Amino acid sequence: MYLRAMDNFIVSARKYRPVTFDSVVGQQHITGTLKNAIHNNQLAQAFLFCGPRGVGKTTCARILAKTINCEHISEQVEACGNCESCKSFQQGNSFSIHELDAASNNSVDDIRSLIEQVRIPPQSGKYKIYIIDEVHMLSQAAFNAFLKTLEEPPSYAIFILATTEKHKILPTILSRCQIFDFNRIKVEDMATHLASIADKENVTYEMDGLHVIAQKADGGLRDALSMFDQIVSFSNKHVTYQAVIDNLNILDYDYYFQLMDGIAKEDAAEALLILDKVLNKGFDGGHFIAGLSSHIRNLLVSKEPATLKLLEVSENIKRKYLEQSQAMNSGLLLSALNIANQCEINYKNSKNQRLQVELALLKMCHIASAIQLSQNGQLSSATAEVKKKRPEPVAEKPLANVAVPSSPRPMPAPPQPIVNPPKPETSMSGGSVVVDKTTEEPRETPKKGWGKVTSSVNVPNLNTIFVEKPKEESKDSDLVQGSAFAEVTLNAFMSKWNEYADKLKLSNRITLYTIMTANTPRFAGTLIEVDVENAVQMDELKVGKIDILNFLRVELNNFALDLVGKQVEVTKVRKPYTSQEKYQAMVAKNPALDTLRKAFNLGLS
Repeated sequence: MYLRAMDNFIVSARKYRPVTFDSVVGQQHITGTLKNAIHNNQLAQAFLFCGPRGVGKTTCARILAKTINCEHISEQVEACGNCESCKSFQQGNSFSIHELDAASNNSVDDIRSLIEQVRIPPQSGKYKIYIIDEVHMLSQAAFNAFLKTLEEPPSYAIFILATTEKHKILPTILSRCQIFDFNRIKVEDMATHLASIADKENVTYEMDGLHVIAQKADGGLRDALSMFDQIVSFSNKHVTYQAVIDNLNILDYDYYFQLMDGIAKEDAAEALLILDKVLNKGFDGGHFIAGLSSHIRNLLVSKEPATLKLLEVSENIKRKYLEQSQAMNSGLLLSALNIANQCEINYKNSKNQRLQVELALLKMCHIASAIQLSQNGQLSSATAEVKKKRPEPVAEKPLANVAVPSSPRPMPAPPQPIVNPPKPETSMSGGSVVVDKTTEEPRETPKKGWGKVTSSVNVPNLNTIFVEKPKEESKDSDLVQGSAFAEVTLNAFMSKWNEYADKLKLSNRITLYTIMTANTPRFAGTLIEVDVENAVQMDELKVGKIDILNFLRVELNNFALDLVGKQVEVTKVRKPYTSQEKYQAMVAKNPALDTLRKAFNLGLS
């Protein structure tokens, strides 16, 4: 009984293979064009279907071949499925439609045999159609033998070529075909298709689980259907999110959500324990850090409603991303993403790979403290500058031989100038201003042993010190407040820009240093425009963009800064840099120098 049931089982990739244009998933731009060509009787002699595996190339080739020879095409330009031609094709004994696997029939003799068959007119149907799969596997000689027939075939012959690697096909073949590029199937379309198959097979499912299968398939529907069959067998027809991640060895989203909550709380112990739990489940550290980079990227995408559609996850997971992203700072996320990216680059070359990941997590847990310490330092320097600008208080001389009246009513005190006290606890002599320590917000202390980095410097509450501020000092007060989006002057920007360029020079990053110093950047508001001369410099600028912005945002206390490169035409002669360029410049001035070098067989140092 069980053997009979197994004999009747057909995998979903074959059982639910599309048989009409409308049933093809995610390739409407292809099927619509083919239907219009059939309807208008404008069929090409040769088609080339190219794209990744499992997206419907061979399926569309078979549907096109069947529809072309159908005797009763419907108004929707679909094969009827009932005529003699359709039945013979469905049974696999059609004399007018031939399939050839170029992976195993790639010699010149195989192509010559095909050419001989092309000369024979179709016995039934209007066209004789040849479907050649994996056409890039043909040898060079086979391609050359096929050229003439492909360019001038008989009127009844149509060739449909399919390949996953278009770049391996000769340009002379490409120029003789109508090329159709198949897209990777979207996660949403794939999950919806899996849900419809689950309904037909009476399989219970969770949409979160189907979304994970669709993401794992990476755009290939055949891979998704194979994994779907595997999960159905594993879970006994209950496709749940937990069953999918257990069977496909996928890291649960919850690990990353818990980890980012720990990073936001600066709880390094929790971050290390989560990593240990993940590694004990058999996951690779490189896989973990790559997933963390994707998770942080999704949090950044969730920051703006306009980019929320870029998340290819279920609605339930999308809601979690949205909630966590609103609770985290964009500057923290950008810095964490930069750390994760550097860890991923250094991971393979590291001898202690686990330490690389742990070090990255520890850095992420202390990003907020580092930013806070930097801002505190800027506040102190800003306070010192404001203090210099204010006039020094005039010390009052003691009055000698003055009798104190016996009346209990105190004499009115003259107005005292308000100055910045050296310490927040010290009250002014004269009693005009006293710092109230109760107005300062208490620092949050960590619950566990690895918490925030605390500073021994007690930063005064500047809002209570400057009680009476003149209106003309509003600029200074904005600076003192230490906002994360402080106004940046051109002089301050250029100072920090040149400072970072000098650091690049000391670390031997000469290319990026040259880009930053060759032309003066344009700065307007929060946008920095840098001129580059070619695509190589543009790529180098994109690589160094994150490091530059991380430095400038912290130093200038403005996290809205952004940097873009603009490629310009080179109108001036570039100064010679290498030894070869210097030699060529000297030869241009004195051609006899080249004669001298050749005479003595000299080289360039």
